[in-house]
Amino acid sequence: MARPRGAKEPEPTLSGWGRVPSPGREVRSEDLEALTRDAVLCRGLGRSYGDSSLPPASHPVVAGTALADRLLHFDPATATLRAEAGLTLGAVNRLFLPRGFYGPITPGTQSITVGGMVAADVHGKNHHRDGCFGEHVTRLRMRVADGSIVECGPDENADLFRATLGGMGLTGHVLEAEFRLFRVPSPWIFCESERVPDIDAYIDALKAAASEWPYTMGWIDCLSRGRSMGRGLLIKGRWAEPGEAPARFPRTPRRPALPFELPGWVLNPLSVRAFNALLYRSHLRRVSRRTVDPDTFFYPLDAIAHWNRLYGPRGFTQYQCVLPEEAGRGAARRFLDLLTRKGGASMLCVIKDCGPEGRGLLSFPRRGISIALDIPVRDGTQALVDALNERVIAEGGRVYLAKDRFTRPEHYRAMEPRLDEWTAIRRKWDPQGRLRSAQSVRLLGDRP
Repeated sequence: MARPRGAKEPEPTLSGWGRVPSPGREVRSEDLEALTRDAVLCRGLGRSYGDSSLPPASHPVVAGTALADRLLHFDPATATLRAEAGLTLGAVNRLFLPRGFYGPITPGTQSITVGGMVAADVHGKNHHRDGCFGEHVTRLRMRVADGSIVECGPDENADLFRATLGGMGLTGHVLEAEFRLFRVPSPWIFCESERVPDIDAYIDALKAAASEWPYTMGWIDCLSRGRSMGRGLLIKGRWAEPGEAPARFPRTPRRPALPFELPGWVLNPLSVRAFNALLYRSHLRRVSRRTVDPDTFFYPLDAIAHWNRLYGPRGFTQYQCVLPEEAGRGAARRFLDLLTRKGGASMLCVIKDCGPEGRGLLSFPRRGISIALDIPVRDGTQALVDALNERVIAEGGRVYLAKDRFTRPEHYRAMEPRLDEWTAIRRKWDPQGRLRSAQSVRLLGDRP
């Protein structure tokens, strides 16, 4: 890829957030139009866990969008914002929360670009109410594979628009995005946390909370067995009204960094089991209520920079799947039983409520529940992921491409009945298969 004038020299060797190594390099420029002329893939801040933001081996230079981060237009009457693809969610929140607006959908980190949010069609704690990010996107400006620049949206090039939401950057380079923000009554979150004794009680409480609480999620102990399998903490939240919120504006939390990589043996079933037991027992009351700042509520992992170093030199994978409503109430218990029998040890296991399937053709959630696990990479990780994928296929679910590192092509095809329609649109706009990634080579059979 030719480097445009003013572009920075390539960054050091890339990796995904799960520390997937890649020989690829990244070139950044404020001129995203020039930067993407010869690019096969764009990359934001690299917070996808697996290999979706890593370039293929035959074209190892990726276009980094982080310097193309201008706000282009904001209409306070409609709360509609247009911005370049490299603008981060953190910047959006810092700029607009004091003005009474917040991002409509927020994943577990705000260190993610607008372009990355489109590519992964991110979801958050409010999916059961407000869907994925793509439901709030009104317009995209893109460079497609033949080099031309097009606008797309629900009423113009609608096929490209739907294929790009959740399309992992494989349908074109997002240059600009237009989307709606939420108006909020205060800059604080009122939240309630509830201790639940097992996975069945957790699922019941999660579903019961959906009608009252716009934000729901929870942590569960995925290593406990028997009657206490899936015990955990259910967390519910809403924007606080002015009368119940502190008068001051929230302070920006201090963000210490994990200074070094931990040895790989630190996280093992014994240490994870001890951590899970301590976390569960530390919630002394059955129900606790408080008012917190949005960073604490939405982004607990962002509180520690470089927290991925916890998992040692081999890194980790986050396995995230959705189990559909049709699979029934027992699907989560069957999944956890398989996980524990296979020796899966996860310090982080989060279960969220999911609403209807979005308009993005490869958008991840559908009505049901999502389960996310952080799994240290070991010699048996591929076999564990294979077993979990077979369980998910049997339940009628699917996995999240923004987190995936180990899924086999045959498993993904069995999970994704929309793949043929998405592929046909992709080939219409890119008949030569020019746009690709390390993930698309692995999962979709693209040329290396």
